Amino acid sequence: MRCLLALALIGAASLAQAAVQTREIPYQDADGKRLVGYYAYDDAAEGKRPGVVVVHEWWGLNDYAKRRARDLAGLGYSALAIDMYGDGKTTEHPADAQAFMAAALKDPDAAAERFDAGVELLKIQPQTDTTQIAAIGYCFGGKVVLDAARRGEALAGVASFHGALVTNTPATPGSVKAKVLVEHGAKDSMVTPEQVEKFKEEMDASGASYEFVSIPGARHGFTNPDADRLSHGGHGGPDIGYNKAADESSWADLQAFFKKIFK
Repeated sequence: MRCLLALALIGAASLAQAAVQTREIPYQDADGKRLVGYYAYDDAAEGKRPGVVVVHEWWGLNDYAKRRARDLAGLGYSALAIDMYGDGKTTEHPADAQAFMAAALKDPDAAAERFDAGVELLKIQPQTDTTQIAAIGYCFGGKVVLDAARRGEALAGVASFHGALVTNTPATPGSVKAKVLVEHGAKDSMVTPEQVEKFKEEMDASGASYEFVSIPGARHGFTNPDADRLSHGGHGGPDIGYNKAADESSWADLQAFFKKIFK
């Protein structure tokens, strides 16, 4: 009996120790700008596993983006939430967020290099299978990962959640190598129907393999539980809102997407 109890205690201790591990990792972009990544993986999983880059909303690398990295780690992926603004800075004020985003996107080449720096950081983590890399992004981050696909990044796939669809660097025939998933809120007032149609035309003309999911009733920011709070708060905030059903359905779509693109 004591032996069985001891074995049970050892097993419980092992389970307690096997959990999602996280750490912040300082790194630099091509210009030497200090960036701060947030890395997550499940230490219960053995061997290398597909890697996923997470690109934050226009608020910056906040707790929500980090949570998504932990969620992915819990599914068995090697996940890195990257920093597109520098120094891990964040805000909850729309005017600041707009300024941060505009600065990050001002130079498309610099933005691409900053994204690539995050991909390379993910690849050097011991848990990452460097042959299987994907990227997901929210809001601003959705645009970042779609632009990565447009320019032909060697990614297995990219997924955009309530992301901006407009671009200054449209895809060309044959340029999109990654599979593409777009989860879009049908009531997103920040992305016009004309932009949706133009995006689909762009993807069709480029020959991209893509799936566009329009979710009824969902507004911009539908995956983020903080969206309702961030939409007002005295700042004259944007038209965003959380939608639990849309959040869950889009996350299920992402998991199905990963099963398709990863070996």
